[in-house]
Amino acid sequence: QQVDAGLMWFRRDLRLADHPALTAALAHGVTTPLFVLDPLFVKRSGAARLGFLYRNIRALDATMNRAIVVRHGDPLDIVPRFAKEVGADTVFVSEDFGPYGAKRDAEVEKRLAAQGVRLERVGSPYAVNPGVVRKNDGTPFAVFTPFSRGWIAKGWSAPLPAPSNMNLRGAPDVKCDGIPQEPECAATLPAGGEEAAWARWEHFAGDALSRYKEERNNPDRDGCSMLSPYLRFGVLHPRQLLAELRPDPNHDHYRSELGWREFYADVLHHQPRTTWENLQVKMNAMPVDTDARAKQRFAAWCAGKTGYPIVDAGMRQMLATGWMHNRVRMIVASFLVKDLHLPWQWGAKFFMQHLVDGDIASNNHGWQWTAGTGTDAAPYFRIFNPAMQAEKFDPNGTYVRTWLPELASVPDKFVHTPSESPAGVPNGYVAPIVDHGEERDEALRRYKSVTGK
Repeated sequence: QQVDAGLMWFRRDLRLADHPALTAALAHGVTTPLFVLDPLFVKRSGAARLGFLYRNIRALDATMNRAIVVRHGDPLDIVPRFAKEVGADTVFVSEDFGPYGAKRDAEVEKRLAAQGVRLERVGSPYAVNPGVVRKNDGTPFAVFTPFSRGWIAKGWSAPLPAPSNMNLRGAPDVKCDGIPQEPECAATLPAGGEEAAWARWEHFAGDALSRYKEERNNPDRDGCSMLSPYLRFGVLHPRQLLAELRPDPNHDHYRSELGWREFYADVLHHQPRTTWENLQVKMNAMPVDTDARAKQRFAAWCAGKTGYPIVDAGMRQMLATGWMHNRVRMIVASFLVKDLHLPWQWGAKFFMQHLVDGDIASNNHGWQWTAGTGTDAAPYFRIFNPAMQAEKFDPNGTYVRTWLPELASVPDKFVHTPSESPAGVPNGYVAPIVDHGEERDEALRRYKSVTGK
């Protein structure tokens, strides 16, 4: 008698708990777990993100009795061929709403159908699927606050438990290319796996969550959940975190931050061109610098050598850990776009190469927000003053000194503006590469040339 055989194709959902696609696959019959290492993803990812991915596949594999089959190559070829190899009649996936993922899945579905195999999309990386929350007239939201209201009103189901028993057929009986070794990486990465993700949640929920609204902007404190890398690879599902929250101003604020992630996925779903193009087309006329001097300034920004401590600390935090504090991401992005007049795409691409949590929707639309080219855009004339931002959110210089040891002996009064110190710029640090006041005026002049305002 024919036994129902399913294939669970893991992607951005490296967990057992609250995993609708895995639950459906196991209910269907004997299941082969598969992860396809797509060379395109490998090419586009920096060592930190790849290392964290491999770490989480390894952790998931350990919870699945080492049954995950890893194959290296183009999913368009591998998935249909593999389904035939293991005799699967259905391939289960969490739905991918990203431009690349959605296109890939449609093509895989076509190739599977040609050999009589179904692709079943069950669940997604979001509490509410992109495209579901809409205005009364059926059009998508372009502004976060009304989207957020609609998103909360829509609601989401309670998280599913992890499966208690799994009928798996995979490695070592099925040939496996193996999980690659973590690449050489300058960044110190978080621990992988569901247990590590929940330990981080408990640490955050036990203390900083109760002050989240007030302190989430302060990079000198351990005030963020730092769960974005785990959400990026689906080691946790946002629904699981939402289920932990109660009505309370701090919890509401954290819920709202999860909502931004869903909003940006929704925007990208409706307008895939906005991955690398301005959402606001009128901003295409904004003059940007791309000459040799611009490239030198960009190199200084990338290395954390701009002479603006809060900017440099953020860049060095990212290079050292694969993560950057959210408030600092905004300051660093504003500096690139409005003090250096460089295209936001340069910064977004550099972030995607170095961030462990690099998610194309959140990253690129966050950049567009700061650049004044996207949704809810901070009006272009809102230009962050790096020193004032630093004085407000890192008043004693604790954060900048953590990442810029060369400022260790600079007095608090000058830690954010060391070039103004009577002792001058300390040895090993750099003088500011631009004058913020002058560049602010230049940014406003360019903006006026586009809008006439």
